[in-house]
Order: sequence, then C-alpha cells, then structure tokens
Amino acid sequence: MRRTYTEGMLYMGPAVLLSLAILALPLGYVLYTSLFDPHFTLQAYTDLLSSKLFERSLLTTIEVSVTAAVVSLLLGYPVALHLARQPPRKRALYMILVLLPFWTSVLVKSYAFTVILGRDGLINSMLSMIVGQKIVLPMIFNRFGVIVGMTNYLVPFVVMPLLAGLLAIDPALRRAAEIMGAKPARIFFSITLPLSVPGIVAAFSTTTVMSLGFFVIPALLGGPHDMMMANLVDFFTRQTLDWHAASAIGMILLVIVVVISFAATRVRRIAA
Repeated sequence: MRRTYTEGMLYMGPAVLLSLAILALPLGYVLYTSLFDPHFTLQAYTDLLSSKLFERSLLTTIEVSVTAAVVSLLLGYPVALHLARQPPRKRALYMILVLLPFWTSVLVKSYAFTVILGRDGLINSMLSMIVGQKIVLPMIFNRFGVIVGMTNYLVPFVVMPLLAGLLAIDPALRRAAEIMGAKPARIFFSITLPLSVPGIVAAFSTTTVMSLGFFVIPALLGGPHDMMMANLVDFFTRQTLDWHAASAIGMILLVIVVVISFAATRVRRIAA
C-alpha cells in the first residue's frame, strides 16, 4: 500500500505542483479580497451568512448539484456496464460516441436545448402534432431545463470512472456465479454492483464537485429561482460591484469542494 502511494505521488506530484503553482496566486488574491477591506475583517462572511439570498442560492446549488449527479449516475451506469462487456475494439468505437458531447461547447449546447425544450421547440411541436392540439410543457427556464443541460454535460464524466472500475472486476467471478446457477440480476446485485462502489463514489463526487461551479447552464436554461452560487458571484461582480462578497462566496465554494473531495476519498478507501 505504501509503495503504491509513493509511486502514485511520483507520477502525479509534478502535475499537482504545477497546478498549485498556477492556482496559488489567484486563490491567494481571492482570499485576501474576502478578508481585507482594506483592514482585516470577516464582514463579508457575516453578511453572507445572514443573507436570505445567499442561503437560497446555497441550497439551490446543493440540490441541483446532487440531483444532476444522481441522474447522470443513473444514466451513465448502464452505458458503462454495456461498454465493459464489449470487446476492446468495439469498446473504443463506442467511447467515441460517449465523448461526442465534448466536441461542442457548453454554450452552444445550452442554446441548442432552448430550441429543443422551448415552448415552440422540437419536443412540444412533435407532441402537438401527435395529439392534434397545442401542447406547451414547461421544460425550460426552470429546474428541469437546468438538470437536462447539466446531465448532458456530466454523463461522460460518469461513464469513464465507472468503466475503469467495472473493467477491474475479475471476469472469473461472473463465470463462477453463472456456473453456480446465479441469475443475471443476482450476479449484478451480489457481485457487479458492490465491486463497482469505488467507481460509483468517484463518479458521484466528481460530478457533484463539477456541478457546484456551473454558471452558463443555469443562466441560460434556469429560471429566477434557480440561481446557483456561480450566478450569485456574477451578480455581485457585475451588478452590485461587491468584490468582497463575491470573493467570500468563492472561498466558501472552495471549502465545500474540499470537504466533498475528502469525504469521497475516505468512502472510496473504506469501499475498496
């Protein structure tokens, strides 16, 4: 275990140090801005913690992030399971399809969803044509539109860690269970699912952390009640010009990300 950790640090150490060197200056400036006005003060944090707007945005961010991560996990797990059972050449071809969303920017995809999910979009138009009367389902500028847009972006980030975990499962375990007469459902719930828990935890934590900082998708597909923390930072920096509050929000988000990452690491070690 110690040798594996040392080898991992040797490979990852330079990249980690480079990332820290690049991020140290801007993070230090954000921390300084949140604490000095011009003298040391915690006023920005106390004002935020007593603000209803901040409380609502924080709850919305957590709810949307967890929901998007869960939905992405439910959609991505069957895809990863199917890929894991394919021969290597076919799996590589299917991975191209999984990675297709990365070929288009999130901004372009968000505008595309306004065409698909809008009042007169493709889905409502098709339903109206099938039913024979005007159908207007509210699928945009609300929580549903935000979840759809975020899920579309996050599913590939779910498939990759899950696929790595599923490929690490010894195929002999499945064959032994089949020889013993176990049905596919029993094999899945008794062998595949428990052994893929580390991949599930990695996928869930990664997508949750990524969702916490989303800005474009909630801004274009969400409504006034779907303001997330990143949108609140934009509000303070462009509307009220309160850089101290915006910096404090950034530091609070950083603390939340660190806590989630640490908890996910502990859970993965226990599951492994």
